[in-house]
Amino acid sequence: MTLLAQLSLPLRLVFLSLLLHLSSSEVFFEERFDDGWESRWVKSDWKRSEGKAGSFKHTAGKWAGDPDDKGIQTHTDARHFAISAKFPEFCNKNRTLVVQYSIKFEQDIECGGAYIKLLSGYVNQKKFGGDTPYSFMFGPDLCGTQTKKLHVILSYQGQNYPIKKDLQCETDKLTHVYTFILRPDASYSILVDNRERDSGSMYTDWDILPPRKIKDVNAKKPLDWDDREYIDDPNDTKPEGYDSIPREIPNPKAKKPDSWDEDEDGIWKPPKIPNPAYKGSWKPKRIKNPNYKGKWKIPWIDNPEFEDDPDLYVLKPLKYVGIEVWQVKAGSVFDNILICDDPEYAKQVVEETWARNKEAEKEAFEEAEKERKAREDEEARRAREEGERRRQERGYDRRHRDRERYKDKYRRRDHRDYLDDYHDEL
Repeated sequence: MTLLAQLSLPLRLVFLSLLLHLSSSEVFFEERFDDGWESRWVKSDWKRSEGKAGSFKHTAGKWAGDPDDKGIQTHTDARHFAISAKFPEFCNKNRTLVVQYSIKFEQDIECGGAYIKLLSGYVNQKKFGGDTPYSFMFGPDLCGTQTKKLHVILSYQGQNYPIKKDLQCETDKLTHVYTFILRPDASYSILVDNRERDSGSMYTDWDILPPRKIKDVNAKKPLDWDDREYIDDPNDTKPEGYDSIPREIPNPKAKKPDSWDEDEDGIWKPPKIPNPAYKGSWKPKRIKNPNYKGKWKIPWIDNPEFEDDPDLYVLKPLKYVGIEVWQVKAGSVFDNILICDDPEYAKQVVEETWARNKEAEKEAFEEAEKERKAREDEEARRAREEGERRRQERGYDRRHRDRERYKDKYRRRDHRDYLDDYHDEL
């Protein structure tokens, strides 16, 4: 009897459903940068003749949860980096597109990108560079303390459209996984470390098509529209004698001073104090307006310029994945690049790689930071000692020079005295 036959009916259904799901999903490209990765990637000669082309190292980096889990790291500062890999061409029509990779900033990047690109059509990979057209770009871009952008750029009919949202990327020195999911209904999700960071629709978050709805600029608020939330109570009346209540009254606790002389000082009057019974100008109490309709807003109408494109989400058939960035400070480690149509498989890859190693990586980073700080403290101590030694030497030299000047001064004076004696004798 097979294992499947031994399972209960509900478990068999779950098992068969899982098999069906796995068989229907497809991985178009997956790169974990194991040995032999160079045979799958082409290093571009872009900027090489100008001496501005950087290179990639196959390494897990300075601190890693698993030293054997290697990626490719940008090498040499102030350089352009360009490398690409080819895969069987596919189209994302009627299927979900998932693009995922990990990046670690070991360096203080200062200014530079760490994104990946998907390209269509024919690409001369040896000339792949910043001018090469692409269909999709995704990933971090940092510059100084102000720019911490997460790019999501989609190509539509030959033009690139950046996402309108101000998405922020991670800026620490640990590995992070970025995932972009684009569905056939043009909805999308962005995940960082397997957690959804943002979501939305291509219809609203990119200026690709005109909006479906626009505000009716010709609309006017109806004359009978009552937007007063509260009104005066028409049944509330002013109490009798309300207006005769004075603002101030004589202080009942005040006493005429014993030294007060009415003949000289006049008739004594107690000082005034605020009247606690005085409530200010009378106003009727406020009540909810029974005719309140809310704040009037300009209504939305169908945009006559909107023309739907059911293939809005469809990119040109994809054939290459590339890394093309410029960095002031090199040291970014790219790894675990995945292009597939199954978000669940992408999550599984994150669990197998990043999630398994993140705690060990964090510990390795903290240990490296302790060693770095200890080195800096030791260098600072040596610098202080060297500075003190030089100050002492300068002080000794100064005292020595002063002493020699003093001796020389008196030698010259003694010589003059001798000559004076000589002239006196003459």
